Amino acid sequence: MKIIGVDLGGTFTKIGLVDSNTGKIIKKKEIETMVELGGDAVVKRISEGINELVGSETYEAVGIGSPGSIDIENGIVRFSPNFPDWIDFPLGPKLSNLLNKKVYVENDANSFALGEKWFGAGKGKKHIIVLTLGTGVGGGIISHDILITGANGIGAELGHVIINPKGRLCGCGNYGCLEAYASATAIIKMAYEGRKKFPDSIIFKNDKVTAKAVFDAAKSNDRLGLIIRDEVVEALAVAIASFIHTFNPEVVIIGGGISKAGEFLFKPLKSRVNELVMPSFKNSFEIIQSPLVENASILGAASIVLQRRKTT
Repeated sequence: MKIIGVDLGGTFTKIGLVDSNTGKIIKKKEIETMVELGGDAVVKRISEGINELVGSETYEAVGIGSPGSIDIENGIVRFSPNFPDWIDFPLGPKLSNLLNKKVYVENDANSFALGEKWFGAGKGKKHIIVLTLGTGVGGGIISHDILITGANGIGAELGHVIINPKGRLCGCGNYGCLEAYASATAIIKMAYEGRKKFPDSIIFKNDKVTAKAVFDAAKSNDRLGLIIRDEVVEALAVAIASFIHTFNPEVVIIGGGISKAGEFLFKPLKSRVNELVMPSFKNSFEIIQSPLVENASILGAASIVLQRRKTT
């Protein structure tokens, strides 16, 4: 079966035609979202992008991973920070009318978790926690093969689990959220905060400070880089240990740009989590880097179709 996966972003939107049996992306394209044109225009652009991509190919349905609060039953974007004018916007029904296909809409972090379940490191497993470390921190929880979203479909905001109520200010307005420590935004902020004490850090050798520059500096034993790396590890370990105690997952999968730090992040993280979890939980789980890399968003969106058809 062929399905369409759409990763809806505030600046660019990725569209892929996916073979659901193999997880292979047959072909894909990227279009400008052009939010400023309004919701109807964005939907039309997505529809045209899909039609241009598939050509004479046939497909069964469309899955869309969208940022924000989603009414998954009706395909409605309740609210999204990337699309401030989209209040109760019927994204799914509008696109379905243009394509004459069934369209399923899900929160993008949840779709990332579904992608891991169907095509990635969670394949064949029933209990999975997924974290994506990018500009922010998102995540998803799958238990007994079911995506956990809570009473109103907005649960599993793993990036806003509070690990220190007297800690760093988060963009959401709370203090001590995981996102305030383990996102690219937080890492860059910590670097600038440390500049006064470590003005000669190689983090600042280029005009633009990035999370990658911080980890590259840490790999070169740069003192500020190592301090930040250790703070990221501690925050993640505290959060992940709590997730493990609460949900008892088989695997914790970490993706997003920060995960590309590889074993320099994962080795101390695994060690620290094992120190924090109760003895009965030790060796009951894996912590691994997402294998989906650049294709995670499209495969995640496509997997929305598979999951919804399995559970309805």
